[in-house]
Amino acid sequence: MPLRSVEAPATVAELQRFDTIIDVRSPAEYAEDHLPGAVNWPVLDDEQRRIVGTLYVQDSPLAARKLGATLVSRNIADHLERWVQDKAREWQPLVYCWRGGQRSGSLSLILDQIGFRTARLDGGYKAFRARVRDDLLSLPGRFDFRVLTGRTGSGKTRLLHALADAGAQVLDLEGLALHRGSVLGGFTGRPQPAQKRFDTLLWQALQALDPARPVFVESESRKIGTLLVPEALITRMHGHGRCISVFLPDPARVKLLLDDYAELTAEPERLCTLLQGLVELRGKEAVARWQAFARAADWQSLLGELLHQHYDPLYLRSIDKHYAGYAEAQPVELTDTDAATLRAAASGLLTPCASRRCS
Repeated sequence: MPLRSVEAPATVAELQRFDTIIDVRSPAEYAEDHLPGAVNWPVLDDEQRRIVGTLYVQDSPLAARKLGATLVSRNIADHLERWVQDKAREWQPLVYCWRGGQRSGSLSLILDQIGFRTARLDGGYKAFRARVRDDLLSLPGRFDFRVLTGRTGSGKTRLLHALADAGAQVLDLEGLALHRGSVLGGFTGRPQPAQKRFDTLLWQALQALDPARPVFVESESRKIGTLLVPEALITRMHGHGRCISVFLPDPARVKLLLDDYAELTAEPERLCTLLQGLVELRGKEAVARWQAFARAADWQSLLGELLHQHYDPLYLRSIDKHYAGYAEAQPVELTDTDAATLRAAASGLLTPCASRRCS
């Protein structure tokens, strides 16, 4: 019998009928992106894949296939010994590679011959990637977004998390992108995912949302760090999102930023390097002054000027330009970002009367 093949999943739930989703591509391909929940059983590692590819070009396809078959066989034997010995007869894996070709076919055939009900992804990761791209054009249009707007340091992210804790549906774009959206917004030791990975994580997050309920999200520009927010999503947020304006007094904003960026204040020279990226926008003189504040650990002066001279004007111009509902935004005034304050604000946004005002 021919190997069973399945089409690229339309939903995450479709993947859940398989006991294990096996990505046989190289570790580098897997790291760039993979199907939700997939594990990596590479039939060729990164170096082996490079060697076989070079041999294909410089010698001949036959020589490359001979070496490739040898390496693939050894690697599959290792995977069988390491991962398959404890699998019951009823185990059902889904196997895929880049295009659903020889790499996934090699492992699928052996698993099928052992007696497992094995499926191979028709078209491989490439077909899944096409599905994600197509869905990201249509999925955002299903949702009623409630957009948390507010100046830098106003507590939008913390309020978003408080809403999630209170049972609201939230879409945490900065959490998915591993970036806080400004020149200083990266997380130490946690690089941003590749664009393809971000898209898949976003697809997975949107799949989990209920279109019948509102979805809270922070206001964002088209880029979060190095990553692009899909056009359909940013357009939906900008043109149809119902805005909520979050206000926090300046002293509390400074305190929040000192808490959030503690890793940068502990490394003034690294902070100065990041500030250098603002020269084009704010000029050498202003940036040199901010760098001097950083080296002197004068955080109040640094953050005060950064907020009032850079972030606030930039944010207000952007929000006025892009968010159609900002003029009618529902106000939320926070005195601080203590847990009790955020819980109360989240509760207020989720009450029926607050929902009517937001509408």
